[in-house]
Amino acid sequence: MANSAALEQLLEIMQALRNPEGGCPWDLKQDFKSIVPHTLEEAYEVADCIESGNLSELKNELGDLLFQIVFYAQLANEQGMFDFNDVVSELNSKLTRRHPHVFSNKQTLTDEQLATQWQAIKAQERAAKVQPSKDSLWQDIPTNMPSLAKAKKIQQRVAALGFDWPSYHGALDKVSEEVLEVKEALECDPLSDHTAEEIGDLLFATVNVARHVKRDPEQLLRQANAKFSARFEKVQGYLIAQGKSLESATLDEMEQAWDAIKKAK
Repeated sequence: MANSAALEQLLEIMQALRNPEGGCPWDLKQDFKSIVPHTLEEAYEVADCIESGNLSELKNELGDLLFQIVFYAQLANEQGMFDFNDVVSELNSKLTRRHPHVFSNKQTLTDEQLATQWQAIKAQERAAKVQPSKDSLWQDIPTNMPSLAKAKKIQQRVAALGFDWPSYHGALDKVSEEVLEVKEALECDPLSDHTAEEIGDLLFATVNVARHVKRDPEQLLRQANAKFSARFEKVQGYLIAQGKSLESATLDEMEQAWDAIKKAK
């Protein structure tokens, strides 16, 4: 169980930081929008800890992320909107509502049944808070969500409605089709808006393949970024050992170094 005294102290610290009399000038200047970049940064630092295996720092990073939530709750409380306890109460209600197989009917469900139940509950929630000015189908997908993650969300939404390939094979065939369309567009005009659109379609189709094999595309690309970066640093070391530098090496020399690093792994 969480230590209620420790949590209470955290809330008191947040109140002190925002106290106009003696509080922290930086914290006092913040508002909802100004904190968002810090929230995203803290979330990525949590992900970095986990993906790099640096779990000794995870407790610290999770604390930083929790502080973001406490900060938003404090701002909302100051404006008479809600407080931290309201956030927790809403979360408790949501978790029990979304897990009836655990908290009400006590059923054992397969992964497929769980996915179907989840989408049905989410659809009910969307219908309950639909805004006339916004299409309810996408209402709860954040506009500024990273594009790979958003593509996955959109695909999951339409898949729940039955619009989906039966397996990864169809999704992979679609990638091949999109590659050909990108090639045709590039041959016509590599800098055209049409070419850019076709490249976007290719990226979207690639996300669909990742989704079908139950992988998160955002995480996969982060891993690919890390893999490429680490390998290119080895290329740099390889060239330095030969008395060269990245700045002075030719493309052929860098490609030779790259191939050597790949073979040596």
